[in-house]
Amino acid sequence: MFDIDKWQEIFTTIRKNKLRTFLTGFSVAWGIMMLVVLLAAGQGLQNGAMSEFLSDATNSLWVNGGRTSVAYKGYNSNRPIILNNTDYNQIVRSNQDLEETSGSKNFWGAEIVWGKEAANYEVRCVHPEHQRLERNNMVSGRYINQRDIDEFRKVATIGRKVSTDIFKGVDPIGKYIRVNGVLFEVVGVYSDDGGDDEEDNVYLPINVGQRTLSTDPEELNRIIVAYNEDYDVDDSKALEARIVNDLAARKGFDPTDKSALRIWNRQENMQEVIGVIGGIKIFVWVIGIGTIIAGIVGVSNIMMIVVKERTREIGIRKALGATPKSIIGLIIQESVFITTFSGYVGLVLGVLLVSSVGGGIDHDFFKNPEVNFKIAMITLGILVVAGALAGFFPARRAAHIRPIEALREE
Repeated sequence: MFDIDKWQEIFTTIRKNKLRTFLTGFSVAWGIMMLVVLLAAGQGLQNGAMSEFLSDATNSLWVNGGRTSVAYKGYNSNRPIILNNTDYNQIVRSNQDLEETSGSKNFWGAEIVWGKEAANYEVRCVHPEHQRLERNNMVSGRYINQRDIDEFRKVATIGRKVSTDIFKGVDPIGKYIRVNGVLFEVVGVYSDDGGDDEEDNVYLPINVGQRTLSTDPEELNRIIVAYNEDYDVDDSKALEARIVNDLAARKGFDPTDKSALRIWNRQENMQEVIGVIGGIKIFVWVIGIGTIIAGIVGVSNIMMIVVKERTREIGIRKALGATPKSIIGLIIQESVFITTFSGYVGLVLGVLLVSSVGGGIDHDFFKNPEVNFKIAMITLGILVVAGALAGFFPARRAAHIRPIEALREE
């Protein structure tokens, strides 16, 4: 490997075939660069998807009312299923394995006013445990609590974005805002890993919001429940089935009607997304490896040409006592060098491209594409093996050249 004479021969051969070697090396470098970029993009998709899921409790079910799609026991189809406080209380009583629960009554586009500042945000009337279900982090003040509900306090916890937009740097704690014309005292500001989309909400105590802002003080848009973190997908689906059957019996709809309720099983959804992303990564590897193979075939072809051009030289070597092993080693070494060097250049270019362009990407479902160091090392290993394979067949042909036949060639 460190024989200086061999390296001199390799570089001499490359200098004689500059264009051919460059084009072959370019195909290998391009394949590696594209593989790195595509794998980084796949990681960006995974980062984005996971951030969306991890911004809420993954061990949770989000139950929303829907519309029936089939007639059932005298009820017509297309009937709205509206959830209420009684449904929430029944679910909590019937399922002792629930760790956290919250109802939610939402008002989209509610007007929030402080002084001369006004804007429209989503208002969510919830139970205190909603903080852990949404994974809201307190920046200042506190979240709504059970005492607020018991004493019917008109208080609000606002998102960081609401605080920035409305209060513009003024500490909002203790200030009063109007929510659709009703005064509420701000008692806390929260942040959320979900970003601005999750930080532009206003939270009110469930019963206070229902009675002051809604025409129906019992209606809920959503019921959220969190179960034991040790539950697997099958356990979560069993809990989901119990809740659906209970609500079906209470509301009078077919429990197999998928449109009657819209349920987000966060754990199941996350597994599905991870599966899809895994499939995308496999597809990326197939495309990338295919591109690399095309480059490797080019390397193999160039080595075949090198062997053909040096047939006379190889014959003389063998006549002077060179062993087949040394001939094979020389050809494979040259092949591995071209492949590995070109691949390394492609790897570096790919990493630089991802670092320069990908660092500024931070969207909801695509965040921080990055090159996994382990994957980079595996890629380099593949290149070394591929280079050896690319040179093996030409090297074997060279090793079988008979000196007498080689010396006869013009």
